[in-house]
Amino acid sequence: MKLYYLPGACSLSDHIVLEWIGQPYESHHVAREELGSPAYLQLNPSGMVPALQEPDGWVLTENVAILNYLADKFPLAGLGGEGARGRAEVNRWLAYLNSDLHPLFKPVFRPERFIDDTAAQDALRDKSIQRLRAYYERIDTQLHGRDWLTGTRSFADPYLFVVLRWAMGKGVDLSGLDNLARFHRRMMEDAGVKAAMEQEGL
Repeated sequence: MKLYYLPGACSLSDHIVLEWIGQPYESHHVAREELGSPAYLQLNPSGMVPALQEPDGWVLTENVAILNYLADKFPLAGLGGEGARGRAEVNRWLAYLNSDLHPLFKPVFRPERFIDDTAAQDALRDKSIQRLRAYYERIDTQLHGRDWLTGTRSFADPYLFVVLRWAMGKGVDLSGLDNLARFHRRMMEDAGVKAAMEQEGL
């Protein structure tokens, strides 16, 4: 397997999961300017990361699909939840992170994609940062009394770690969210997280 990633992007969650699984894989750093290159667009026509390529040439894109695929391919890693309800709970929180929280970062990172006026871009960015607080409050509540999002370690936890890093880097108000702070410390001490971050130069 080969993972195509951009350092610190959501592909970091797949990178961590691959480390947790503990099976051989390759990682390939895609430079930002390569995302639109003909060679990379053959792998992922969306021009985004992640992309996961199997030895037979089959390529899987979309973070949610890759995380579920890895959980199914390596069930002994125990990252997909237990039983139908366990998988549903993991995917509930993965969907929340991917569909609700993650998109709100788009105007934080690249407001010029939405509005041309510079002042309006600043206002959009600031408003998005303010709105993000409520999303993290909900996650903090979910983590109360839990070490992991669903109680046991799953493929949703690395995704949370990624968007938590983004929040900390972009000045989202996380004050008082002690469960999230505890989760972040645990992840930073995890050997798999450390290995993936070291490979990505983070």
